[in-house]
Parts: sequence; C-alpha cells; structure tokens
Amino acid sequence: QVQLVESGGGLVQAGGSLRLSCAASGRTFSRYDSAWFCEAPGTERELVAAISWSGYSIYYADSVKGRFTISRDNAKTTVYLQMNSLKPEDTAVYYCAARTNSYSDYDRLSSYDYWGQGTQVTVSS
Repeated sequence: QVQLVESGGGLVQAGGSLRLSCAASGRTFSRYDSAWFCEAPGTERELVAAISWSGYSIYYADSVKGRFTISRDNAKTTVYLQMNSLKPEDTAVYYCAARTNSYSDYDRLSSYDYWGQGTQVTVSS
C-alpha cells in the first residue's frame, strides 16, 4: 500500500512560481511511475506531467511545456512539480498519482493505483 501526500500549493500572482511535492510512503515507491494531474472547477481531471519509475521517461502536457518540470527523488520517495511562469489558467487542484503498470498511456486515469488528496493552486492575474 502506498500513501501520497501533496504539499506546496497556494496563491501566487501570474508569472510567479510554486514547487509542489508529493511524499510517498512505502519502500517500493521507486518502482512506480508517477504523475501530476490537475482538475479545475467544471472540468475533467487531466494530465499535467508524468515521470517513469526510473526517471528516464518524462511527459508534459502541451500547455505546460517549457514552464513546468517534473522530477523525482526515489531515495526520499518524493516527486516534485516545479511550476514557473504561472498563468491564471493553471488554477486548479493538483493531484499526485502513482502506478505499477508502465504499459498504459500516462493520461489514462484508470491506470493509476494511488492518488493523493490534492493541493490547491490559485494564480491571480
């Protein structure tokens, strides 16, 4: 069993930065692909960024390419999302997710076994 706890969300002005962290329990976390999803009011949860368990495969949604960076520290069982040049449209609840199945597309929500509780990111204009 893996528990995921997000932190680092908050209120920031447009153009600012935030760093989200996802701390995982469980010694096998290093074998899990991890991802960040976001969900804004009235919209479906969508993939922001994903990273394979080894860190060698990384995916970004087009909307965040060049602005966000996903990384992981398996020794600390933590995944990070560095968010730069934030825009009001980035406002959402951000969820961390992890999965053992590495064969599905990263954006398939049902392929993820574990989810965090979410952290709110609000970007003011």
